[in-house]
Amino acid sequence: QVQLVESGGGLVQAGGSLRLSCAASGTFFRINAMAWYRQAPGKQRDLVAVVTSGGSTDYADSVKGRFTISRDNAKNTVYLQMNSLKPEDTGVYYCNLKTYGSIYGDGGYWGQGTQVTVSS
Repeated sequence: QVQLVESGGGLVQAGGSLRLSCAASGTFFRINAMAWYRQAPGKQRDLVAVVTSGGSTDYADSVKGRFTISRDNAKNTVYLQMNSLKPEDTGVYYCNLKTYGSIYGDGGYWGQGTQVTVSS
């Protein structure tokens, strides 16, 4: 059993900050990467940020310079620090534990999602 629990979502004003957390528990033998995805209302789910097992990171163009993904390997936890938030950042943010496949794929396990709403 593998479970991902997300937290940290909420309502903030434009220009504000939030930090999302995702803690993974259970049995898994490897982690290719951990990532955050976002699904805005009426839109598809898109990759926001990813951190590989080797520590490399990558971001969607829309969040570069504003968001930072980080990890605590000892706790199997990944974070997403979101600064300078914009209304278009609004959506449900999902944590993805990638146990196989490409770091840009969606293989592995998923959290339940946490709502982020940015008001103008």
